[in-house]
Amino acid sequence: MNYRETTEWMFAKVPMYQRVGASAYKPGLENTKSFFYILGNPQDSFNTIHVAGTNGKGSCSHSIASVFQEAGYKTGLYTSPHLRDFRERIRVNGEMITEEAVVDFIGNYKDTIENKELSFFEMATGMAFDYFKREKVDIAIIEVGMGGRLDATNIIRPELSIITNISLDHIQFLGNTLEKIAVEKAGIIKEGVPVVIGETQNETKPVFINKAKETNSPIFFADAIIDCDRIHTNNTDYQSFDVWKNSTLLFEDLHYPLLGIYQKKNLATIICALDVLKDKFDLSEKVVRDGLMTLVEKTHLSGRWQVLGKKPLVIADTGHNVGGIKETVMQFGEMNYRKLHIIIGMVNDKDVSGVLSLLPSYAEYYFCKADSPRGLDAGTLAEMAFSAGLRGSVYESVRQAYNSALNNAHPDDVVFVGGSNFVVAEII
Repeated sequence: MNYRETTEWMFAKVPMYQRVGASAYKPGLENTKSFFYILGNPQDSFNTIHVAGTNGKGSCSHSIASVFQEAGYKTGLYTSPHLRDFRERIRVNGEMITEEAVVDFIGNYKDTIENKELSFFEMATGMAFDYFKREKVDIAIIEVGMGGRLDATNIIRPELSIITNISLDHIQFLGNTLEKIAVEKAGIIKEGVPVVIGETQNETKPVFINKAKETNSPIFFADAIIDCDRIHTNNTDYQSFDVWKNSTLLFEDLHYPLLGIYQKKNLATIICALDVLKDKFDLSEKVVRDGLMTLVEKTHLSGRWQVLGKKPLVIADTGHNVGGIKETVMQFGEMNYRKLHIIIGMVNDKDVSGVLSLLPSYAEYYFCKADSPRGLDAGTLAEMAFSAGLRGSVYESVRQAYNSALNNAHPDDVVFVGGSNFVVAEII
């Protein structure tokens, strides 16, 4: 099979959660362990950093990977989901896994994948770790797929565990309270391995402290140690921060290219993690500065408050749950514009009503359905939105909605694309 045929087989034979939802979810590590044994336990061949959390995993993972690349380490990066091409999930020094490597891996393990009835994520995780071993990476930044305790990535013993934050998402799998979800995320904390918690929350703090005590793991609450004071932003290029550690200035005028006020929390988590790691790895102040400033070029991160045009200002963001949308709406409140146009589509297994209740009623909405089996019908979304006091029009496709918004927008307006990874993927 060539690459196109191989990926078609992967998507058809091994349905992925990204496309079909709950039916593709397979919790537990037994399948992963047996598959990795067949692969020769590649996870034992390189250092890792493990990143979990409801929001911010991708930004943190890419940022830390860029810093390690800047420091001269051959760096693997495993993230999910992908936006356009499966290979986005698996990178070495920012470059996607080759098409040939994907084809060869499936060719070698196709029967095993079928016989073991692996989930898509189990298969992809095996492919990533096998590739990192073959490429002889020094370190790999590994993003959890969902939860933590039963996630296929939880086969590693990392140098550091990171849990960015906790909010209500995937409640049908992880639990319907912050405490229950925190228990699942805390499952990545390993014996003696330090853990950084990005955001201190009253409901989840005891969960993490108790787990860290059980495992004798040093625990660091980033927002209690690191303070990022934003001193400049122009909405289109980068943000500048003075970064303090326990009231001592750590970085003056640190430039960070990921926009959006929610990145302030992520940056505190990232700086705390790098500070914990700096004694074991060669991570100088210059390396951190340069690595963070060039992270988009180094890792090709996209879809995080990504500026697609400037007159009007066009922004795409993959935040798609209540926690992510809440931060997005706060960002709208900080911006200056004549009118706000929001292109939105959602998947049918999210808290749609919860998201819609947060969105501003003054915006003009363009309701659409992404080309995905999980996509919520645009008419249904519009009806729910109307009940929440939002007004707009229904479109047959994401592209049609996008073109209509651009045609309607004044140069001083803002056009926002979001609600789902799939919607953003079709535009960028």
